[in-house]
Amino acid sequence: MTASNTTKSTNPHELTQLFEKNKEWVASVIKSDPEFFNRLANQQSPEYLWIGCSDSRVPANQITGLAPGEVFVHRNIANVVVHTDLNALSVIQFAIDQLKVKHIIVVGHYGCGGVRAAMENVRIGLADNWIRHVKDVHDKHGTYLGRLTNQNERLDRLCELNVIEQVVNVCQTTSVQDAWHHGQPVTVHGWVYGVEDGLARDLGVSVASPDELEQRYQLVLAKRFT
Repeated sequence: MTASNTTKSTNPHELTQLFEKNKEWVASVIKSDPEFFNRLANQQSPEYLWIGCSDSRVPANQITGLAPGEVFVHRNIANVVVHTDLNALSVIQFAIDQLKVKHIIVVGHYGCGGVRAAMENVRIGLADNWIRHVKDVHDKHGTYLGRLTNQNERLDRLCELNVIEQVVNVCQTTSVQDAWHHGQPVTVHGWVYGVEDGLARDLGVSVASPDELEQRYQLVLAKRFT
């Protein structure tokens, strides 16, 4: 049941401007597509799970040009997938088992604040414990990254390497492994997004079976990070 929006709010802290923007958006959508919300309410059948950064400049639907209902989304700081994070693991399991997504896309972005904090050892607070996972990526590839004298280039490469390592983590989850074992088609991809130009870039690390994982991982590292 949908709550009525006709009653005048008594909340003194209501975000009135955002509700007005919401009404304007609804009106514009209905004007161009009167059946939009009817279709949306009766169907969610996405083929894609997007695992991205919480950064507000990286919206999944707008970047891909997909409508709501066409992409399932999970976001956190620096698009990290950790094997003890029940939130991310539950999203992956739900997407595979219930929604039958065919593609899982890990999407990082250049200039990521979480990745920068890991690279520069910036102390933030509680989030340091989360960013430690990106720091582990930095340490793992420290020999290569240490050869890059330009700080912006080093940050860009770490953003890419973080995506690649998270693709590996997704591939190693029990949900993806079980899907592959049972013949369910699931391909895991790694992308990086440029906030400065709006373009998404494929990092060449798409994996569709457990047999491909190590070979694809080593191939992309040898091609891009040596």
